[in-house]
Amino acid sequence: MARMRPFSSKTGSHVVDRSSLLRVRGSMHLLLVLALVRPALLSAPEKSVGFPVRGVHLMAPTRDRVDAFVVFIRDGLAKEGVNTLILEFNLSFDFQSRPEFKNPAHPGKYEVAKIVKACREAGIQLIPQISCLGHQSWEKRTGPFLAKHPEFDETPGKYPGNAGIYCRSYCPLHPQVHDVLFALIDELVQACEAKALHAGMDEVFILADPDCPRCRGKDPAELFAGEVKVLHGHLKKTGCRMWMWGDRFLDGQATGIGKWEASENGTAPAIETVPKDIVICDWHYEKAHETPRFFAEKGFDVVACPWRKSAVALGQLAFLRRLRTGSDPTVAGHALGMVQTTWCGSGRFLEAYGAADPQAAGAPAEAVRCFRDLFKALREGQ
Repeated sequence: MARMRPFSSKTGSHVVDRSSLLRVRGSMHLLLVLALVRPALLSAPEKSVGFPVRGVHLMAPTRDRVDAFVVFIRDGLAKEGVNTLILEFNLSFDFQSRPEFKNPAHPGKYEVAKIVKACREAGIQLIPQISCLGHQSWEKRTGPFLAKHPEFDETPGKYPGNAGIYCRSYCPLHPQVHDVLFALIDELVQACEAKALHAGMDEVFILADPDCPRCRGKDPAELFAGEVKVLHGHLKKTGCRMWMWGDRFLDGQATGIGKWEASENGTAPAIETVPKDIVICDWHYEKAHETPRFFAEKGFDVVACPWRKSAVALGQLAFLRRLRTGSDPTVAGHALGMVQTTWCGSGRFLEAYGAADPQAAGAPAEAVRCFRDLFKALREGQ
């Protein structure tokens, strides 16, 4: 909560202590003293509400929208009080380290440098994201990682046109997959001058497939934990902290949360064997679950992540506040804060943010309303 400054604090060039106030006699003298201390007594709530992370997750802009995005960082995110920006590139970057992933339609090092500069000037930590393991396709379109290297597919030749599945996965045990992946990660991290990388790892439904010659018959939790540890180990060597979504660490049946925001395919036990210095992004969009406590008690730093429902966001914030001010200082210290997700493309989010109609329908407008409500509560300490 915001704190009122005491009488004995310094306000501008004036110092008023309690003993001086008690010696004041007469109404004119009292008014004079009140005039001196009024800026301290009536000051606005402090922006810092005890959370190190006040973040937003956005998709990386296209090359032609970078300049508009830079303006939004300075005139939108900074003024809202954002201090952390998770920018999901995936492979929408003009990579040079691997020629097969070059694409001048995407922003490259020069364009990303503008974003880096804007974030630095606004006091915002930039965390790039590449979705690892799952989310290698969307609907009928297979993403560039498996399109360029179909040999990395966990289910090569299966599911033509991606029919019948949610998203493809790469095989974590393929002997060349990390050589390619790490080159892309390293180039993006360097371009973003990043000290942390978000590795995705959410909604992994294809794992330990019975037709994968390397993964079949293996324990999904061991496979998932193994990939987390490989990614974490590489990032640690390069001086980057690993962030990731937390849904695969939650038991969907035991918690009753289900298979989307938690796991029902055997990956949940992986939480017992992965490094504890990973930041968990605990996303829930329909209901404010008190799962940040679960991660904090396991020893992980955690942020709660809403999407487009203000009631859910404010409920998550209330959970985080209680956790942050709890009696166990070790657990309390793991409650890092909030990260608003958007899931509509940065261009559409910017348009909705600047729109005149605050009651507009659709996912972008809903995400913006949730974002504004959440950050208003963070600023005001509600």
